[in-house]
Amino acid sequence: MDSSTATLFVSFLIFSLTYTFEDQREITAKPGDDVTLPCWSPRGEAVILLEWSKPELKTDGYVFLYRNERSYENYQHPTVRGRVQLSDPEMKDGNVSVILKNVTINDAGTYECHVVISNPEGRDVETKDFIQLNVTWAEGDKDGGDKDEGKKDG
Repeated sequence: MDSSTATLFVSFLIFSLTYTFEDQREITAKPGDDVTLPCWSPRGEAVILLEWSKPELKTDGYVFLYRNERSYENYQHPTVRGRVQLSDPEMKDGNVSVILKNVTINDAGTYECHVVISNPEGRDVETKDFIQLNVTWAEGDKDGGDKDEGKKDG
């Protein structure tokens, strides 16, 4: 790698990281909701690796892991295992979003979407996106939720 290529690469990396942090999205959900955590890879490019993680989790495990053209539920963190799936299993148009089902208060936090694609030049390209998930009770629902809205007794 010559110096101009290295400089261009470092500049691109700094721009990518800066852009990613400025573009962090925030989603608010209520306990029990299913929520889509949005993430997109470049359209038409083969996804080599997709890692959804939650940096706040202290132990090993992913929120979602896809590589070698399949997902790996056994690598999911126990707190989300069985509750996460691709929004579009075929990842059409670069949609690598995931659905987190039956959200709990413990699901609140920052999620990272890390995608590695193979571009037409044969070089792997990485992107990262960050989503902030806030889980709150709806106003007037501080007792944990009255699913029948008070229509039933007992």
